[in-house]
Order: sequence, then C-alpha cells, then structure tokens
Amino acid sequence: MSVRHEANGTWTAQVWYRDYNKDLRHKTKRGFETENETKAWEKEFSAEAEGSVDSTFASFYEVYSRDVRPRLREHTWITKKYMIEGKILPCFGNMRVNEIEPLDVVRWQNGLMAHRNEKGEPYSQTYLRTINNQLSAIFNHAVRYYGLASNPCARTTRMGSSKGGEMLFWTRDEYLRFSDAVADKPESYYAFEILYWCGLRLGELLALTPSDFDFARSELKVTKSYQRLRGRDVVTPPKTPKSVRDVVLPKFLGEELEQWVGSLFLDPDARIFTFTKAKLHHELDRGCKASHVKRIRVHDLRHSHVSLLIEMGFSAVAIAERMGHESSDITFRYAHLFPDKQNEMARALNASKEGF
Repeated sequence: MSVRHEANGTWTAQVWYRDYNKDLRHKTKRGFETENETKAWEKEFSAEAEGSVDSTFASFYEVYSRDVRPRLREHTWITKKYMIEGKILPCFGNMRVNEIEPLDVVRWQNGLMAHRNEKGEPYSQTYLRTINNQLSAIFNHAVRYYGLASNPCARTTRMGSSKGGEMLFWTRDEYLRFSDAVADKPESYYAFEILYWCGLRLGELLALTPSDFDFARSELKVTKSYQRLRGRDVVTPPKTPKSVRDVVLPKFLGEELEQWVGSLFLDPDARIFTFTKAKLHHELDRGCKASHVKRIRVHDLRHSHVSLLIEMGFSAVAIAERMGHESSDITFRYAHLFPDKQNEMARALNASKEGF
C-alpha cells in the first residue's frame, strides 16, 4: 500500500491485495484532495477487498452480497436487499462491523418498533422479526467466515414475533358463495377454483401451462413458480424441493378444467393465467363485496384448503404431501384446527380400563 502526492497537487493511492481466489490484484485510485482522505480510502478498500470486519457495515454488506446472492432465488434476494438497504444500512452503514455493540442493536430495534406510518400503524410483528433476522444473518456470516468475534444480536432480545396474527380462512359454504359471485369471468373463476380446491401457492398457479395437466389421471403437476421481477416474467423452480409434487384434482374440477383449458387453444407450454397479482386481488375484492363474505388474502385460500382437509379428517402427513410442506410444518401452523387428541386419548384409555 502506498500514497503519493502528484505534480498537479492531488493525491493517489495504490493497494495490492489478494482476492477471494488468492490471486494478487492491484488497485489505483487518483484525484484525492488531501493525504488523509487518500489514506482513509486506502484503509477502507483494503478492509473490504479482504473481507475484513474492520470495514464499515456498508462495505461488508457488499462482501455479504457477493457471497450470498448466488445461492438465493432472485425474488428472495430482492426482498432481502430491500429490507437491508431500507431498514438496516441507514443505521449501521457507516459503523465499523467489529465496533457495533448490542446496545446499538437495541437502539435500532427501538426505533423500528416505535415507527408509525401515515395512518398511525406500526410494522407488523412478523415484519419486525424478519428485519431482525436479516441483521443477525449478516453478523453470523461475519462470524462464520470473516473472523468477527461474536454476533451482537445474540446478546439482545429479538424484536417482533415469528407468528402472524389470526389465521383467516373460508369455510366451504363461504367459498361457494364467493365462487358464484365471480363465475361470470372464467379466468378468475378457475384461478380461485384451483387455489381453493388444490391449495396451490399464487406463484405456482400463475406458472401453470396446459402441459402441467394430466386430465386422464385427473392430476396437476406442480414443477415451477412465476414471479414478475423488475418488469420481467421469471419462472423458477417452486419454493422448496418438497414443493415439486402431483396434486390430484377433484373429479368435478378436472372435468371443468379439461373443457375450459381446451377451449383456450394454447401452446402446451404457454402460461394459462396471464393476469397480474393486482388483478386477482381486485377480483377477490369484487367477489367478496358481491357475496358478502369476509375479505381474506389470496394466500388465505391455501389456509382454507388445509382447514377443509383437516375438517374432513385427513392427517398432517397426508395434507403436507398435497401442500408441498413438511408434516411438522402443518402440525405447527395448524395445530389449533386439529381435533383435541388429548381428550380422545383419555376417553380411549378410560374405556380400556372399564373393559376389565
């Protein structure tokens, strides 16, 4: 590393460093007005180039981005990037990674928990927890790979909650009233039919093509998911490997879809549902208003499908296979909907004793 004073009165910095492949690299930066400014840049660049936790948080975030981004789905990274750059960097960006203390994290948490939007509403508890997890993930990365002594988040109480608010869903009667109200628009009607009777995620629905249906077997193959990202149509594998699955259609729905999809005369690999998510939300509003059923989110149709299957007596294992989940996820998220097995067990034990 060196700095030199040029004939024109400016300063130049030169840095030799090794990149992530251990190859020796050279970087020159000219045009600094003072020697101190030159040395400050030199120190900062060296720390970032080598992944040092003596760099600013903003610089280390660039290192973290290069390490982590290739391993994530594009949509996942965009969401992560939005939270980090909007909610974390404004507070920690200029601080040195190895100088951030638990108290700094607590003060940052307090600021987010005190935030209110123009309607006086705070961030949701699940959103706060997600932001907290993003900060902790960056520090954990620094600990695991770049020698940071400890994660300052580990010595604080995590803000927010991993559990959302009350889970909303429609009963079968509520859904049937709603579906009658949107039946005048076939594309909307069949989109909601698949979401409710098959439990697909919205991205899985929007990625469907005619080739995904095997009407002879009354099956729907879920192999991909659709997102609109930065003005581009992006089709990727589903959320998790478990999400790749075959969903057996109810007989009535298979027959209706075979006729409707056939009438569209689409190429086998053309997307069937080409409307935007906003359009589907609009149709949801329209149907709720016309049918007088409570307003739920589009994703709550998936919850509605699970609650219907639980009511019909299916096990968590069977439901998980249909939904593309682990059975433990179904048990944890929907435990309150399952019958009271403890009382059932007690009654069975009581009956067994009375039999002697």
